[in-house]
Amino acid sequence: MAAAGKNVSKRKSAELAQDRAEIASSRKDAPNPVWFKPVMFGFMLLGLIWIVLYYITSTNLQLPVPALGQANIFVGFGLVLVGFLMTPWWK
Repeated sequence: MAAAGKNVSKRKSAELAQDRAEIASSRKDAPNPVWFKPVMFGFMLLGLIWIVLYYITSTNLQLPVPALGQANIFVGFGLVLVGFLMTPWWK
């Protein structure tokens, strides 16, 4: 009786594994959502603008966030890094 239960669970687990594999393969072939590329390039451009704005205004206004000071560079590079980390999933 116990052996019959094991066979049933093995079949079910094999079917589940096959279903999961089919779902995973269909996700890999699916194109990116419409918002993916604009968000990716938006992070890159926003980071670049952040860094350039800091360098241009560092003597007088110290924009974009005066309280951060030199840390504005890290914020800008962080935004660019987020955009670049999205690139492997771009299809």
